[in-house]
Amino acid sequence: SIQVLALTQQRREQLAQIPPRPDDVLIVGNPTMPALQTAPNQPPQPLAPLPGAAIEAAAIADLFNTTPLIGSAATETAVRSRLPTARIIHLATHGLLDDLYGFQSGMALAPTARDDGFLQTREIINLEIQAELVVLSACNTGQGRLTGDGVVGLSRSFIGAGVPSVVVSIWAVPDEPTALLMTEFYRQMQSSGDKAQALRQAMLRTMATHPAPHDWAAFTLIGETE
Repeated sequence: SIQVLALTQQRREQLAQIPPRPDDVLIVGNPTMPALQTAPNQPPQPLAPLPGAAIEAAAIADLFNTTPLIGSAATETAVRSRLPTARIIHLATHGLLDDLYGFQSGMALAPTARDDGFLQTREIINLEIQAELVVLSACNTGQGRLTGDGVVGLSRSFIGAGVPSVVVSIWAVPDEPTALLMTEFYRQMQSSGDKAQALRQAMLRTMATHPAPHDWAAFTLIGETE
């Protein structure tokens, strides 16, 4: 909505006044998955692992010369502690869609004794995040409840928490093409500084080897491009 775009522009201008934090990049891939109850009267079962997401996270971390959080290191506690200060946030894991209310959508992370491993929209929106970009590399992260003011879901929660640019998917994305697209996206962004152009070039690069639109066209940028 126009209101959301006005908010992201205002937030971009605010973040421009904060000294850059080039080394503070949070990369998460294939956490040790939490358990989820998918049917009544059935015990919760762990979500399926995503080995391609671990490869994706490692490749992106190399571009930024940082260490990704993978497997048991990618706990909800660890991620929440870094969300408020990271400059770029990349989460490659399962996305959980709540298209009825929107505020129970979430991202799967490794559980601990202190938390359940599901970082939900209602938790995110209460944080104060200073990241210039959040990428939700998972299935259906751009979906949610449709309202007259746009989509209420994961993208809105990060924007409400202070993020001016969010990259999300609008359907279930395949592992291998997504890893290629995301790595190329960051490589292009480092070169041009333009998020929209970087996403376009990453799509073209992925299309060359994975021509089906299902494999390369799922991700969209919400908010600011520069």
